[in-house]
Amino acid sequence: MITVIGLDGSPLGAVAQERLAGATLVMGGRRHLREVPLPAGTSVVALRDDPAEALRQVLEVEGPVVVLASGDPGFFGVLRLLRERVPADQIEVLPGVSSIALAFARAGLPWDDAVVVSAHGRDPRHAVAACRAHPKVAVLTAQGAGPAELGAALAGVERRMCVVERAGLEGERVTWLTPGAAADGRDWDPLNVVLVVDPARAIGGDKGWLAGRLQPAGWALPEDRFEHRGGMVTKPEVRALVLARLGPRLGDLVWDVGAGSGSVAVECARLGAAVVAVEKDDASHLEANVKAYGVDVQVVHGAAPAALDGLPQPVAVFVGGGGLDVVHAVVARRPERLVVTLTTLERVVPVIDALRAWSPEAVLLESKRLQPLAGGSRLVPTNPVFVVSGALP
Repeated sequence: MITVIGLDGSPLGAVAQERLAGATLVMGGRRHLREVPLPAGTSVVALRDDPAEALRQVLEVEGPVVVLASGDPGFFGVLRLLRERVPADQIEVLPGVSSIALAFARAGLPWDDAVVVSAHGRDPRHAVAACRAHPKVAVLTAQGAGPAELGAALAGVERRMCVVERAGLEGERVTWLTPGAAADGRDWDPLNVVLVVDPARAIGGDKGWLAGRLQPAGWALPEDRFEHRGGMVTKPEVRALVLARLGPRLGDLVWDVGAGSGSVAVECARLGAAVVAVEKDDASHLEANVKAYGVDVQVVHGAAPAALDGLPQPVAVFVGGGGLDVVHAVVARRPERLVVTLTTLERVVPVIDALRAWSPEAVLLESKRLQPLAGGSRLVPTNPVFVVSGALP
């Protein structure tokens, strides 16, 4: 039997003490092994950089084993690693309070509507994108992806950060500050959790029924759901294919270049992505639509490709306006997914050539809408649009 004990700074319960007293071997991080009194003569395996090797030693032991972990071992913890090799009936879990729960408690915030992401051993860009897109995010940090790095990546975004260091342990510290201040070079304890919050939406009005993030009701919305100028809005039939090819989701950063009214940008944000919308002309309709839907979209006023300089690296890009020079500038950033809409046949082949590395496909979308006519109905065609899209292998 393997007993997994979660440590949260509280005294060990009677069952946990009993399991430790009878253990043949105890495995845990060096910090965890220092936190609890171990019986004399107990074999110890320190969980270092090679968890698989430590697990191998555990599985070779005859007799009861105790694994020490932080907080709740089933929440981004060691339990996943153990269950890959050990059946459930051979594992006992005695969880502590998770560091996420402690952090929200110290911040005085409910967290049933929060998104929890991990930057530990993962690409931190996904965590940053989630923080840009969602009003309440908890980040499990790591070396190189801590408060300073998160703060630098979120500079200029309307957020407050709550850094909870050594949650539940001696020397615990709770600090509220701006992203810019978090990146100012101060030393943070490596044991920290970061909450990233939009203060205006930290306490939502809706109680909700699902923990975390709700999906929007519907997508590819009718064009009359957006403010626009003289029909200058991506039609829902086209937008449906564009969104399907872009695949926007939580953890992605999407560019909408030549955003116009921002219908694609808003829909990507509603689906959970962080979005940067670039528009060279009047952006009042774009900004009004962003406000109307209550989504987070960074609006950049300027003409591409120059306006793209300095923007954060995108996962997916939609080019709805601009010339071939804009497409080449986007290609140079090598996003995972790329979609371009065109209205003239002459531009299709050059764009396909530019997207060769993305294995592009081109589709001509033509649709007709049924409209009432005296005594019956008629079909009214919309303008045909070419959609060129591709994804890196």
